[in-house]
Amino acid sequence: MSAEDRIEQAKTLYERAVFSGDVSVLTHAERGLDAVEADTALARGRILHARFLNERASAGSSPVEDPAELALFERAIELYRALGDARGEAEALFWIGCLHQVIRRDNETAVPELEQSCQLVAQVGGKPTQSEALRHLGIAAHMAGRLDEARERLEESSRLRREVGALPGMAANMVGLAYIAAAQDRRADALATLDEAHAIAQAHGAHAIVRQIEQARMEI
Repeated sequence: MSAEDRIEQAKTLYERAVFSGDVSVLTHAERGLDAVEADTALARGRILHARFLNERASAGSSPVEDPAELALFERAIELYRALGDARGEAEALFWIGCLHQVIRRDNETAVPELEQSCQLVAQVGGKPTQSEALRHLGIAAHMAGRLDEARERLEESSRLRREVGALPGMAANMVGLAYIAAAQDRRADALATLDEAHAIAQAHGAHAIVRQIEQARMEI
């Protein structure tokens, strides 16, 4: 059910409660609105995260964290748990882990959140969220020097992204795989991976990924 449908349903249930005296329907209306609020909180948090990434790319250094971002993700997870929406909970867990890793550079806090997200979404389904969690677990493994684990995580994330048609995201993963290949003294593989990633990114207008590929070519 869409947000618009849930809001319209809440209006209908309000009228039923007022005119028929059946206030029991209000609980159902509130749960519907809680679902809307959870989705909105998650979406607003993602917008703040995108702004952070854009500012970091433009400035070349990390901007100040917007404190509203974590609060939005925490509100979303609170509502999803109360609603029994495990898929939503898994997505909110991922974003909390992502915030700790990307913005706060705190893998010690991020990894348990990412692992919990990955485990939960594997039970209830949700390949996009699972691919995101695996990507960031791969990044954590790479930063810790566990290159084989990092490669495995990113390859699995890429497989899932290909399955759901998230090809720009797959190209982003390939940048990470190229760095891993270079660290494993597989420079030819690294450059070939970047060439493939470049073709995908260009075909889908993923200009930010193209810039990452160009940077990687200079560093590898």
